[in-house]
Amino acid sequence: MEKQNLQEERIDGDVLFEGRMLRIERDTVRLPNGHESSREVVRHPGAVGIIAIQDQQVLLVRQYRYAIAQETLEIPAGKLDPQEPPLDCAVRELREETGYRGTMEHIGTFYTTPGFSDEVMHLYLARDLVWDPLTPDEDEFIGVEKISWDEALRGALKNKYNDAKTILGILLVQGRIR
Repeated sequence: MEKQNLQEERIDGDVLFEGRMLRIERDTVRLPNGHESSREVVRHPGAVGIIAIQDQQVLLVRQYRYAIAQETLEIPAGKLDPQEPPLDCAVRELREETGYRGTMEHIGTFYTTPGFSDEVMHLYLARDLVWDPLTPDEDEFIGVEKISWDEALRGALKNKYNDAKTILGILLVQGRIR
């Protein structure tokens, strides 16, 4: 079977919105069949998520998420600053959100929603945690919870968390800590 070219070519585009965390663009593209269409794309600088484990417990953060109008229980995470390496961001975010730092191991990278966004998420496993807090961002209000690894894994398998990076991170780490 011959491989089909599925690539779309950008012809023109406009920036619809530019904020402090994202930019929204509308592009005109040429489709593989030669026709034109439009694509709306959310541009995002990327982010990290950290599965932080100590003594068979995982650190999760509870926070209110305005976009979904509810509290979530998630792994610590945060947005990359301009030109910031993902590992540096992971170290900073873990300290800001939980007060801990640890040895970091990269466990995966994925696109969060490639149908309309270029946001890429880098996941890290943090172990050998040491208390070394940084001041949290002034607009973040976070509660830190420690739960057993077994409870966290059961929660991921039973869809207890409504946050994809948390579920994926826990499942990716599962085979590494046993």
